[in-house]
Amino acid sequence: MKKMNVESFNLDHTKVKAPYVRLVGVTEGSNGDKVYKYDIRFKQPNKEHMQMDALHSIEHLMAENIRNHIDNVLDIGPMGCQTGFYLAVINNDSYEEVLTALAKTLEDVIHAKEVPACNEVQCGWAANHSLEGAQQLAKDMLAKQDEWNIVYAS
Repeated sequence: MKKMNVESFNLDHTKVKAPYVRLVGVTEGSNGDKVYKYDIRFKQPNKEHMQMDALHSIEHLMAENIRNHIDNVLDIGPMGCQTGFYLAVINNDSYEEVLTALAKTLEDVIHAKEVPACNEVQCGWAANHSLEGAQQLAKDMLAKQDEWNIVYAS
């Protein structure tokens, strides 16, 4: 295959084994700051995906809560394929700290009583949420936490 500009387009999605957390790459800015981008894969590509209402809710919950567990989060956002999220952090090269923050964030999701910013003022599609679906995604991801560092099927 031709090398593409987008890193994930160069990833052989038939060889990965979700769930996993992998460092996608590091980008250095002109002032020396480094952005670390992570692929947080919840579902096996081309085999399963997150339902949109659950994905939307876990996005809100993770975006709000991950910042309580790790500094310098630039963004956490869903993949269009509905199989995972990208996390971008600045000036933090600790994979272990990212894993710990993600686990704590998913625990927050499980114990949440509501989806933050789930209203028409703060959300562009407030009717499309499922707290229960988000909590199930978090439980499923945490159940395989000991496998997060294994990206490729053996």
